[in-house]
Amino acid sequence: MPTIIAAVISACAAIVVCIISSSAQNKKIISEMDKHNELQSYKIEQLTLQVEKHNKVIERVYKLEQSDEVEKEQIKVINHRINDLEDFHK
Repeated sequence: MPTIIAAVISACAAIVVCIISSSAQNKKIISEMDKHNELQSYKIEQLTLQVEKHNKVIERVYKLEQSDEVEKEQIKVINHRINDLEDFHK
């Protein structure tokens, strides 16, 4: 009988140790996952900011290209008028 009681106590102690160890490992894993999630969130924020900056640059370039086309057309018209005036005075 004392051997059985000793075996049961040993088994219970082993189970308690396993539970404590498992719990500690789970807490460590959860802590690491939280850190990983925070890092991912930070990286996503930074990428979002970069994309917003890029989109603003694209918009500005598009406006500049439109303005450039208008100015080229104006220069063509001005050159044509100058040529007409030169031909008129000849």
